[in-house]
Amino acid sequence: MALPMTADLHTHTAFSDGTDSPAQLLAAAREAGLTTIALTDHDTAGGWDETAAQVPTGMRVLPGAEFSTKHPDADGALVSVHLLGYLFDRHDEGVAGEWKRMKDERAGRGARIVENLIDGGYPITLERVREIAGVSSISRPHIARALMEAGAVESVGAAFDDLLHDGSPYYTALRSTSLAEGVAMISAAGGVPVIAHPRARVAARVLTADVIESLIPAGLAGLEVRHPDHDEAARSELADIASNLGLLQTGSSDYHGANKVLRIGQERTPDDVVDRIVELGAVAPFTG
Repeated sequence: MALPMTADLHTHTAFSDGTDSPAQLLAAAREAGLTTIALTDHDTAGGWDETAAQVPTGMRVLPGAEFSTKHPDADGALVSVHLLGYLFDRHDEGVAGEWKRMKDERAGRGARIVENLIDGGYPITLERVREIAGVSSISRPHIARALMEAGAVESVGAAFDDLLHDGSPYYTALRSTSLAEGVAMISAAGGVPVIAHPRARVAARVLTADVIESLIPAGLAGLEVRHPDHDEAARSELADIASNLGLLQTGSSDYHGANKVLRIGQERTPDDVVDRIVELGAVAPFTG
């Protein structure tokens, strides 16, 4: 008998690079028939309080975040790898210190990328990018939306592929946290670390079974096996790796509202896996 799956453990709001408010996210989740979601904005817990105050009866929200890390490939080039951290203490010194550093660096980095694009002849303005970013620091998805509005690219994805990727002449790098450091940081804050979309884009180059296994002593708990960017071969491979290593297997939509053509709840996590994550985490879910 198939296990119940009513949870989507990877969603974003306007507190990072999504377009929905917490209220809109919760309404979309309820409309999709979900009983559990995880709030995983990029490198921030800024939306936690607003979300906690609006959870409807019969729903629970796992407070979390999507952490930015990097890991070297065979040639030593640093490759972006994202970590989903669930139910951690947001006031932990390690997490709070890392996010402050990133926020300060991103504020200047985002403006520099915009200036580079303007110097390159692209018809965007820093003022408009700041309007799009709203309460969050300027990040590449905000710049991508401005480029799309201006007609410079056809989509957010095209903006990344053509102009905002790590090797672009317009790109400015941030000092990076290593993948192992990220796993250890989430674990030390009482959280549950899960590697996000391990076979999406460039992450597949570095996330071998051996690398994944090496992260278990630092506290790695699971892999996001079912994700819109994973084909059946990738899902099968990741499921085998997770099974062999005793890791949890999650499924998530990576919902961003209008920023991506992804439906909330289109990929889901079995309810028993969610229950295990709740058991492992230091912070209780938000409930209505």
